[in-house]
Amino acid sequence: MSPMERLHAVMGKLALSEADALVESRLEQAVKDESSYAEFLLDLLESEWQARADRNLQTRLKLAKLPYRKTLEGFDFDFQPSIDARKIRELRTLRWMHEATNVIFLGPPGVGKTHLSIALSIEAMKVGGSAYFVSAADLVADLTAARKEGKLSARMRIYQRPKVLVIDEIGYLPLEPLGGTLLFQLVSARYERGSIVLTSNKSYGEWGSVFGDPVLATAILDRLLHHSQTVNIRGKSYRLKDRERAGFPPPVEGPSPDETNDESKPDESTGAGSGE
Repeated sequence: MSPMERLHAVMGKLALSEADALVESRLEQAVKDESSYAEFLLDLLESEWQARADRNLQTRLKLAKLPYRKTLEGFDFDFQPSIDARKIRELRTLRWMHEATNVIFLGPPGVGKTHLSIALSIEAMKVGGSAYFVSAADLVADLTAARKEGKLSARMRIYQRPKVLVIDEIGYLPLEPLGGTLLFQLVSARYERGSIVLTSNKSYGEWGSVFGDPVLATAILDRLLHHSQTVNIRGKSYRLKDRERAGFPPPVEGPSPDETNDESKPDESTGAGSGE
Protein backbone atom coordinates (compact mmCIF):
# COMPACT_ATOMS: atom_id res chain seq x y z
CA MET A 1 0.00 0.00 0.00
CA SER A 2 1.42 3.37 -1.03
CA PRO A 3 1.78 6.26 1.43
CA MET A 4 -1.13 8.05 -0.28
CA GLU A 5 -3.35 4.98 0.01
CA ARG A 6 -2.41 4.65 3.68
CA LEU A 7 -3.18 8.35 4.19
CA HIS A 8 -6.65 7.92 2.65
CA ALA A 9 -7.24 4.89 4.88
CA VAL A 10 -6.27 6.76 8.05
CA MET A 11 -8.42 9.78 7.11
CA GLY A 12 -11.33 7.43 6.55
CA LYS A 13 -10.89 5.95 10.03
CA LEU A 14 -10.77 9.45 11.51
CA ALA A 15 -13.91 10.46 9.53
CA LEU A 16 -12.02 13.34 7.87
CA SER A 17 -14.18 13.12 4.76
CA GLU A 18 -13.52 16.61 3.43
CA ALA A 19 -9.76 16.40 4.00
CA ASP A 20 -9.76 12.95 2.39
CA ALA A 21 -11.45 14.32 -0.72
CA LEU A 22 -9.11 17.33 -0.96
CA VAL A 23 -5.72 16.00 0.13
CA GLU A 24 -4.31 15.20 -3.29
CA SER A 25 -5.34 18.47 -4.93
CA ARG A 26 -4.10 20.43 -1.91
CA LEU A 27 -0.77 18.58 -2.04
CA GLU A 28 -0.34 19.54 -5.68
CA GLN A 29 -1.22 23.15 -4.88
CA ALA A 30 1.19 23.20 -1.94
CA VAL A 31 4.01 22.02 -4.21
CA LYS A 32 3.21 24.78 -6.74
CA ASP A 33 3.02 27.42 -4.01
CA GLU A 34 6.07 26.06 -2.20
CA SER A 35 4.03 26.01 1.00
CA SER A 36 5.55 24.75 4.22
CA TYR A 37 4.34 21.51 5.79
CA ALA A 38 2.53 23.49 8.48
CA GLU A 39 0.79 25.71 5.91
CA PHE A 40 -0.36 22.69 3.91
CA LEU A 41 -1.68 20.93 7.01
CA LEU A 42 -3.42 24.06 8.27
CA ASP A 43 -5.11 24.62 4.92
CA LEU A 44 -6.34 21.02 4.81
CA LEU A 45 -7.63 20.98 8.38
CA GLU A 46 -9.35 24.35 8.01
CA SER A 47 -11.23 22.96 5.01
CA GLU A 48 -12.29 19.96 7.08
CA TRP A 49 -13.42 22.18 9.96
CA GLN A 50 -15.41 24.48 7.65
CA ALA A 51 -17.14 21.54 5.97
CA ARG A 52 -18.14 20.15 9.37
CA ALA A 53 -19.36 23.56 10.53
CA ASP A 54 -21.47 23.92 7.38
CA ARG A 55 -22.99 20.44 7.84
CA ASN A 56 -23.74 21.13 11.49
CA LEU A 57 -25.39 24.44 10.60
CA GLN A 58 -27.59 22.78 8.00
CA THR A 59 -28.63 20.20 10.60
CA ARG A 60 -29.49 22.92 13.13
CA LEU A 61 -31.44 24.85 10.50
CA LYS A 62 -33.45 21.76 9.64
CA LEU A 63 -34.22 21.01 13.29
CA ALA A 64 -35.23 24.65 13.94
CA LYS A 65 -38.39 24.28 11.81
CA LEU A 66 -38.10 27.80 10.40
CA PRO A 67 -41.00 28.70 8.07
CA TYR A 68 -38.46 30.35 5.77
CA ARG A 69 -34.93 31.71 6.01
CA LYS A 70 -34.28 35.41 6.45
CA THR A 71 -31.07 37.28 7.19
CA LEU A 72 -30.22 40.59 8.81
CA GLU A 73 -28.50 41.60 5.57
CA GLY A 74 -31.82 41.14 3.79
CA PHE A 75 -33.75 43.46 6.11
CA ASP A 76 -34.63 46.85 4.61
CA PHE A 77 -33.85 49.27 7.43
CA ASP A 78 -34.49 52.23 5.12
CA PHE A 79 -38.11 51.10 4.76
CA GLN A 80 -38.46 50.86 8.56
CA PRO A 81 -36.58 53.92 9.87
CA SER A 82 -38.18 53.57 13.32
CA ILE A 83 -35.84 50.66 14.01
CA ASP A 84 -32.53 51.62 15.58
CA ALA A 85 -30.02 49.80 13.37
CA ARG A 86 -27.43 50.13 16.14
CA LYS A 87 -29.65 48.13 18.44
CA ILE A 88 -29.99 45.37 15.86
CA ARG A 89 -26.21 45.34 15.43
CA GLU A 90 -25.90 44.94 19.19
CA LEU A 91 -28.37 42.04 19.09
CA ARG A 92 -26.24 40.49 16.38
CA THR A 93 -23.38 40.10 18.87
CA LEU A 94 -25.61 37.48 20.58
CA ARG A 95 -24.78 38.73 24.06
CA TRP A 96 -28.50 38.34 24.82
CA MET A 97 -28.30 34.62 23.99
CA HIS A 98 -25.25 34.03 26.19
CA GLU A 99 -26.97 35.87 29.05
CA ALA A 100 -30.35 34.09 28.56
CA THR A 101 -31.99 37.44 27.83
CA ASN A 102 -35.27 37.63 25.91
CA VAL A 103 -35.82 39.70 22.76
CA ILE A 104 -39.33 40.96 22.03
CA PHE A 105 -40.46 42.55 18.77
CA LEU A 106 -43.66 44.60 18.93
CA GLY A 107 -45.46 46.17 15.99
CA PRO A 108 -48.39 45.93 13.59
CA PRO A 109 -48.61 43.10 11.06
CA GLY A 110 -46.12 42.98 8.21
CA VAL A 111 -43.43 45.32 9.58
CA GLY A 112 -40.68 42.69 9.77
CA LYS A 113 -40.98 41.22 13.27
CA THR A 114 -40.85 37.61 12.10
CA HIS A 115 -38.06 38.41 9.63
CA LEU A 116 -35.88 39.78 12.42
CA SER A 117 -36.69 36.96 14.83
CA ILE A 118 -35.74 34.35 12.23
CA ALA A 119 -32.58 36.25 11.28
CA LEU A 120 -31.44 36.41 14.92
CA SER A 121 -32.10 32.70 15.40
CA ILE A 122 -29.97 31.96 12.34
CA GLU A 123 -27.18 34.12 13.74
CA ALA A 124 -27.37 32.05 16.92
CA MET A 125 -27.17 28.80 14.96
CA LYS A 126 -24.15 30.04 13.01
CA VAL A 127 -22.13 30.08 16.24
CA GLY A 128 -23.32 26.68 17.36
CA GLY A 129 -26.46 27.62 19.28
CA SER A 130 -29.67 25.64 18.91
CA ALA A 131 -32.97 27.28 17.98
CA TYR A 132 -36.58 26.31 17.45
CA PHE A 133 -39.40 28.27 15.81
CA VAL A 134 -43.09 27.88 16.65
CA SER A 135 -46.15 30.07 16.39
CA ALA A 136 -47.94 30.85 19.63
CA ALA A 137 -51.08 29.08 18.41
CA ASP A 138 -49.18 25.91 17.45
CA LEU A 139 -47.22 25.96 20.69
CA VAL A 140 -50.34 26.16 22.84
CA ALA A 141 -52.11 23.50 20.76
CA ASP A 142 -49.13 21.17 21.09
CA LEU A 143 -48.82 21.62 24.85
CA THR A 144 -52.57 21.23 25.32
CA ALA A 145 -52.56 17.96 23.39
CA ALA A 146 -49.54 16.72 25.35
CA ARG A 147 -51.32 17.49 28.63
CA LYS A 148 -54.35 15.48 27.56
CA GLU A 149 -52.08 12.57 26.67
CA GLY A 150 -50.22 12.75 29.97
CA LYS A 151 -46.99 13.77 28.21
CA LEU A 152 -46.76 17.43 29.19
CA SER A 153 -43.49 17.16 31.13
CA ALA A 154 -41.74 15.43 28.23
CA ARG A 155 -43.06 17.95 25.75
CA MET A 156 -42.06 20.88 27.95
CA ARG A 157 -38.50 19.57 28.01
CA ILE A 158 -38.41 19.72 24.21
CA TYR A 159 -39.27 23.44 24.28
CA GLN A 160 -36.83 24.06 27.14
CA ARG A 161 -33.92 22.48 25.28
CA PRO A 162 -33.10 25.05 22.53
CA LYS A 163 -30.78 27.88 23.39
CA VAL A 164 -33.18 30.17 21.52
CA LEU A 165 -36.94 29.58 21.35
CA VAL A 166 -38.80 31.77 18.84
CA ILE A 167 -42.50 32.23 19.68
CA ASP A 168 -44.23 34.02 16.83
CA GLU A 169 -47.51 35.92 16.75
CA ILE A 170 -48.53 36.33 20.38
CA GLY A 171 -51.82 38.21 20.29
CA TYR A 172 -53.06 37.37 16.81
CA LEU A 173 -55.53 34.95 18.39
CA PRO A 174 -56.85 35.09 21.96
CA LEU A 175 -55.74 32.23 24.20
CA GLU A 176 -57.96 29.97 26.24
CA PRO A 177 -57.24 30.01 30.00
CA LEU A 178 -55.49 26.63 29.83
CA GLY A 179 -53.33 27.80 26.92
CA GLY A 180 -52.26 30.88 28.82
CA THR A 181 -51.38 28.80 31.86
CA LEU A 182 -49.28 26.40 29.79
CA LEU A 183 -47.45 29.29 28.16
CA PHE A 184 -46.75 30.72 31.61
CA GLN A 185 -45.31 27.38 32.71
CA LEU A 186 -42.98 27.32 29.70
CA VAL A 187 -41.83 30.91 30.15
CA SER A 188 -41.16 30.18 33.83
CA ALA A 189 -39.22 27.01 32.96
CA ARG A 190 -36.96 28.92 30.55
CA TYR A 191 -36.52 31.90 32.89
CA GLU A 192 -32.80 32.69 33.19
CA ARG A 193 -32.00 29.38 31.45
CA GLY A 194 -32.63 30.12 27.78
CA SER A 195 -33.64 33.01 25.55
CA ILE A 196 -37.08 33.57 24.08
CA VAL A 197 -37.41 35.66 20.93
CA LEU A 198 -41.04 36.70 20.74
CA THR A 199 -43.16 38.69 18.30
CA SER A 200 -46.49 40.35 19.03
CA ASN A 201 -48.86 42.78 17.37
CA LYS A 202 -50.21 43.80 20.79
CA SER A 203 -48.80 46.30 23.26
CA TYR A 204 -47.94 44.98 26.68
CA GLY A 205 -51.00 46.79 28.01
CA GLU A 206 -53.23 44.66 25.78
CA TRP A 207 -51.88 41.29 26.88
CA GLY A 208 -54.54 40.99 29.55
CA SER A 209 -57.17 40.68 26.81
CA VAL A 210 -54.99 38.25 24.86
CA PHE A 211 -54.74 35.88 27.82
CA GLY A 212 -58.21 36.63 29.12
CA ASP A 213 -56.66 37.19 32.55
CA PRO A 214 -54.77 40.37 33.48
CA VAL A 215 -53.16 38.65 36.49
CA LEU A 216 -51.77 35.84 34.31
CA ALA A 217 -50.60 38.33 31.69
CA THR A 218 -48.78 40.33 34.36
CA ALA A 219 -47.08 37.19 35.67
CA ILE A 220 -45.89 36.23 32.16
CA LEU A 221 -44.66 39.75 31.44
CA ASP A 222 -42.85 39.83 34.78
CA ARG A 223 -40.69 36.89 33.74
CA LEU A 224 -40.29 37.89 30.11
CA LEU A 225 -39.30 41.49 30.80
CA HIS A 226 -37.01 40.96 33.79
CA HIS A 227 -34.13 40.17 31.44
CA SER A 228 -35.20 41.47 28.06
CA GLN A 229 -34.77 43.85 25.19
CA THR A 230 -37.85 45.23 23.43
CA VAL A 231 -37.82 46.49 19.84
CA ASN A 232 -40.86 48.57 18.88
CA ILE A 233 -41.42 48.84 15.13
CA ARG A 234 -43.58 51.67 13.87
CA GLY A 235 -43.93 51.57 10.12
CA LYS A 236 -45.69 50.35 7.03
CA SER A 237 -46.20 46.74 6.09
CA TYR A 238 -43.60 45.21 3.76
CA ARG A 239 -46.46 43.34 2.14
CA LEU A 240 -47.96 46.65 1.03
CA LYS A 241 -44.70 48.02 -0.40
CA ASP A 242 -45.17 46.55 -3.87
CA ARG A 243 -48.87 47.43 -3.78
CA GLU A 244 -48.06 51.09 -3.20
CA ARG A 245 -45.37 51.05 -5.88
CA ALA A 246 -48.00 49.75 -8.28
CA GLY A 247 -50.16 52.79 -7.52
CA PHE A 248 -52.78 51.18 -5.28
CA PRO A 249 -53.82 53.32 -2.29
CA PRO A 250 -52.72 51.96 1.10
CA PRO A 251 -55.42 50.76 3.49
CA VAL A 252 -56.35 52.84 6.51
CA GLU A 253 -54.10 51.88 9.41
CA GLY A 254 -55.01 51.81 13.09
CA PRO A 255 -52.65 52.77 15.90
CA SER A 256 -49.50 50.69 16.27
CA PRO A 257 -49.29 48.36 19.29
CA ASP A 258 -46.88 50.55 21.19
CA GLU A 259 -49.29 53.50 20.83
CA THR A 260 -52.30 51.59 22.23
CA ASN A 261 -53.00 51.65 25.97
CA ASP A 262 -49.66 53.33 26.41
CA GLU A 263 -50.43 54.37 29.95
CA SER A 264 -50.75 50.74 31.06
CA LYS A 265 -47.55 49.54 29.43
CA PRO A 266 -44.83 48.37 31.87
CA ASP A 267 -41.62 50.36 31.97
CA GLU A 268 -39.39 48.51 29.46
CA SER A 269 -36.24 50.12 30.83
CA THR A 270 -36.53 48.50 34.24
CA GLY A 271 -35.23 45.13 35.30
CA ALA A 272 -31.76 43.66 35.26
CA GLY A 273 -30.38 43.13 31.82
CA SER A 274 -33.17 45.01 30.05
CA GLY A 275 -30.68 46.68 27.73
CA GLU A 276 -33.18 49.39 26.91
